[in-house]
Amino acid sequence: MMEPEVITLARQLIQKPSFTPDDAGCITSLMNRMSGQGFKGHHHRFGMVDNVLIWHGNKPGPSLLFLGHTDVVPTGDPDSWDHPPLSGHVENGVLYGRGVADMKGAVAAMVLAMEKFVGQNASHKGKVALMLTSDEEGEAKDGIQKFMPLIAQQHHFDFCLVGEPSSSQVVGDTVRVGRRGSLHMTVKVLGKQGHVAYPQHADNPVFSAALAVEALGKHQWDQGNADFPPTSFQISNVSAGTGAANVIPGSITYQGNFRYSPESSQPSLEKQVKTILDGFGLSYELTWQLSGEPFYCQNKHFRHELTEAIVAATNIEPIFNTAGGTSDGRFVAPYGIATMELGLVNKTIHRVNECQEVKNLLTLEGIYLDLISRLLK
Repeated sequence: MMEPEVITLARQLIQKPSFTPDDAGCITSLMNRMSGQGFKGHHHRFGMVDNVLIWHGNKPGPSLLFLGHTDVVPTGDPDSWDHPPLSGHVENGVLYGRGVADMKGAVAAMVLAMEKFVGQNASHKGKVALMLTSDEEGEAKDGIQKFMPLIAQQHHFDFCLVGEPSSSQVVGDTVRVGRRGSLHMTVKVLGKQGHVAYPQHADNPVFSAALAVEALGKHQWDQGNADFPPTSFQISNVSAGTGAANVIPGSITYQGNFRYSPESSQPSLEKQVKTILDGFGLSYELTWQLSGEPFYCQNKHFRHELTEAIVAATNIEPIFNTAGGTSDGRFVAPYGIATMELGLVNKTIHRVNECQEVKNLLTLEGIYLDLISRLLK
C-alpha cells in the first residue's frame, strides 16, 4: 500500500535536524516544492532565523494564512528513544520523531491541503498562504515578531490558523480561540548587608520580600471572562546571598510571570504590583518584559466554518478554549486578523518518543483542505 504523501513529507521534515534556531533546510525545501506548483515565496532571514511566506492567489476575496514553525526542541538522550528521534519511523500506524506533533506534522498537512486546493481551484478567489519560522521554540525574537510587520506591508489577511498541537484526545476536539498574555517581572528588594551575629547593624530584605511575595501570590488580579480564566501569577526564580553562611544578604531578587487575560493589561498589572510592594514599605527596583499580549478570536464566521470542517471530518463538536502557553499567534492577531489554533494531539510534545497516529495527520489535512474551500471558494 502506497504511503500517504502527508506522511512522506512529514518524515522528510522530521529527518532534518532543525533545532532552534537552525531551520536545517526545511523552508528551502518547501519553497522549492511549492514554487513548482504555482506558489510564490518571500524568504527573509533575521540573524540565524529563517522566515518565509508562501502564497497563492491575488484576486479579490477572503484571505487565509496558515502559521507554523519548522524548529524543534532538542531530543535529549537518543538512546532513551525507542526509535532514532530523527528517523521518522512508522510502526503500527504511528509516526515517531522529534517535532511530528509540534509541529512538522501540521506543517505537512498545511502544505498538502494548500497544494490540493490550488490544484483543484487554480483560479480561486482571495489568497491562501503559509508563514513559517525557525524561531518559535526559542526566544521568538527573530521570527514572526520581526517578519510579520514586513509581510503586513504587502499582504492583507482576514483569517489565520496556527498549527500548534491544540487537540487533547483526538484531532479536532479542541480549538484555541485565543491565548493569554505573558508578562515577566523582576523585583530586586534592597536591604543592608551585614554579619548574621549582628542583625542590628543590617537590614535583611529576605523577610520583608517574603511577606510581599505571599501577598502577590494571594492577590486576585482580575476575574477573567467566559473564555479566559483569571490572570495567574507565579514566581519562577529567587536569588539572594553571597554564598557564605554568616552573611546577611544586601538584596534579594525574584522573578515572576503573569499569564493574563484580556481583562488585564501591562499597565494595570504594573499598578497593582507597585501598590502591593509599596504597602510593605520596601525599597526595590522593578523591571518588566512583555513576551506577548493576549489575543482573542471573536469572528463568528471563522469559528463557524472551522467547526463545520471539523464536524464533517470527525463528527466531533470542538471545544473552544484559551488554555496553554503562548504561540506565534500573538504576533499576528494585533494586525486585526482573526486568529485561532488547531493542530495535532499534544500528549507527547517535547517528550521522549514524540509520536502521532498516521490517521491524525490525514484527518488534519482533510480539515485544513475543507476550511480553505469553505473560506475561499
